[in-house]
This record gives sequence, C-alpha cells and structure tokens, in this order.
Amino acid sequence: MSGLWATFARELRAYFLSPLAYVVLFFVLVLQGAFFSLIVYHLNDPASAAGRPFDVFFSGFPFWMILLFVVPVVTMRLIAEERKTGSIEVLMTAPVTEGQVVAGKYLAALAFFAALWVPTLLYAVLLDLYGEIDWWTLAAGYLGIVLIGGLFLSVGLVASTFARNQIVAAVVTFAVNLLVFFVAFLPGMVDRPLFQKVFEHTSVLDHMDEFARGIVDTRRLVFYLSTTLFFLFVSARALEDRKWR
Repeated sequence: MSGLWATFARELRAYFLSPLAYVVLFFVLVLQGAFFSLIVYHLNDPASAAGRPFDVFFSGFPFWMILLFVVPVVTMRLIAEERKTGSIEVLMTAPVTEGQVVAGKYLAALAFFAALWVPTLLYAVLLDLYGEIDWWTLAAGYLGIVLIGGLFLSVGLVASTFARNQIVAAVVTFAVNLLVFFVAFLPGMVDRPLFQKVFEHTSVLDHMDEFARGIVDTRRLVFYLSTTLFFLFVSARALEDRKWR
C-alpha cells in the first residue's frame, strides 16, 4: 500500500503544481457557474415549469462537456508523459507493482476530477438558505458524477498507457468516451429488443438522469465499478507487458 499512496501523492502534487490544472479549473468553474445561473434564472421565471435546479445541472450540457473535453486533458499525461520523458523505466524498476502504479495514478486523477466539483457545493448551500435542498438526492447526483467520471477516467488511463504521446492519448480518450456517450441514442435506432435492452443498460445519459433524481440502482453501481476495474486491469497488464519486453 505504501507504493500506491506514494504514487498517488506524487501524481496529485503534479496536478496541482501544473499551470494546466488551474486553466482547467478556471474553465470548469466558469462553465458551471454560468450554466447554474441560467438554470436559476429560468426556474425563477413564473412562466417556466417547476423543477429542481440540480436535476438540470447534473444532467445538463456542461456536465457532458466537462466529461468529454476535460477528462482527456486530465488523463493524457498519466503514462504517456512518463514514456516520453523516459521516467517510466525508473518507475518500473522502483519497488512498486504495476497495479499500485495504475491505482495510484487513477486515484489521483479521480481526486482532481472530484475537486473540480467541490465548489458547486456552494450553490447547494446558497439555495438551502432561501429554500429547501434534499441533501440525499444531491448526494446521489454527486455519486453519479464520481461513478461516470471514474469510468471515463479509466478509459483515459488505458489510452495513456498505450499511446506514444499525450496528444494521441487525449484524442483516443475523447473518441472512445464520445462513443460511450452516443450509446444512449442507439435504442431508438435498432428494432431488436435484446439490443435495445443492452444499449439502455449501458446508457450513461439515462444513468445520470436517475442519479440526478436521487435514484441509486445497485445495477448501475455494479456496472460502473466492474467496467472501471476492467479498464484498470487492462492498464496494469499493459504496463506489466512493457516491463518484460
């Protein structure tokens, strides 16, 4: 476990000491703030339909923008940069296992991704001052963010493991995650019930909509945990294969 936490601490420091991290943080905060302000403004209009701001906020356009465009930036350097600078050789000869390296890097990326959403808790506090917030529903929404974001990050880690440079890793991550995103639109394009059920079961749009409404289905938890662990396993095996070449 010491190797895992050493890798985690090293990667987390690298994130917050990088100027790119603050550019990403600024972009995300502006996007989140602008969108949430529009939601509140719209719901305050007497002519608009009643609704809860966070239901729209969690499953709205900015959330998917952050997943599709920010995740590749967050994950592209994890392994690809180590390979480009040659530090991957030093890392592989250190007293840490491939699994510890992958887990440490992934947890650091997940922690940074989660940190991007921490400031949005202020929106909930402000709304609670003037209304009533269902904190359990809110917690389910944040759980959805972590689970879906964690899956997208694991895809990015695999891409960074196989790619020869960071740009390729970012492009591959974006392409694969975009494909995962568009699976949600496939049920209406096929006629066979079996395929429709498969696509509905893997629809991240429907899943996030459920989480935003406070619905936590154990099938969703199993799906995201198992697929994320699968991608982490692939990354670890790829590193192991490279070590013995």
